[in-house]
Amino acid sequence: MFGYYILIGGIALVSWLVSNRLQSKFEFYSKVHLRNGMSGAEIAQKMLHDNEIYDVKVISTPGRLTDHYNPTDKTVNLSEAVYNQRNAAAAAVAAHECGHAVQHATAYNWLTMRSKMVPMVQISSTLSQWLVMGGLILGIAAKGLSFGYIIAVIGLIMMSIATVFSLITLPVEYDASNRALAWLKNKNMLSQQEYAGAEDALKWAARTYLVAAIGAIASLLYWALQVFGRRD
Repeated sequence: MFGYYILIGGIALVSWLVSNRLQSKFEFYSKVHLRNGMSGAEIAQKMLHDNEIYDVKVISTPGRLTDHYNPTDKTVNLSEAVYNQRNAAAAAVAAHECGHAVQHATAYNWLTMRSKMVPMVQISSTLSQWLVMGGLILGIAAKGLSFGYIIAVIGLIMMSIATVFSLITLPVEYDASNRALAWLKNKNMLSQQEYAGAEDALKWAARTYLVAAIGAIASLLYWALQVFGRRD
């Protein structure tokens, strides 16, 4: 168990460092004002229209870095800063979230798969670790009780679903950023300096998902070793 805490602590530290770096990047690029004077909301609306998407609404949502695309009600939700601001960071985020809308409109396979997994992940991510730990405790208490082993394996299966979800999220996020950057460049929406800032900001945003995926894999492998190692 001590090894698990070291693992989680290490991953949490890396995650904090990447997240902190991301925030500093967005703060820096929020000071790079756009020559075209367009707000995040205006950029999002233009990208949607340029991709012939007219049934998606661009709305403002409270909070910081709370930007997301909701495929259920077809809304691009931009945080207040991104929605109203006219800088490289806002342009990057707005275009990225519209990248998800384009994925949805074109039935991008990875996004479709990810959306179908959401209900399962909402359950598995909550229960998986408790089932694994509970199964291991039952197995130790009863000196290898098979029932406890079965519970632990069920927990591992649920944990693997959440891990697969994290892995599928990677191509979804990277593709949305690539679509955003391609559009910003092809439509000459940003100057060279502004584009470089948007590209750098999106790269750091993508790294947060990468760290999360690595953490999910590491956690799954640790608990798998605990379950199957004790079984042997």
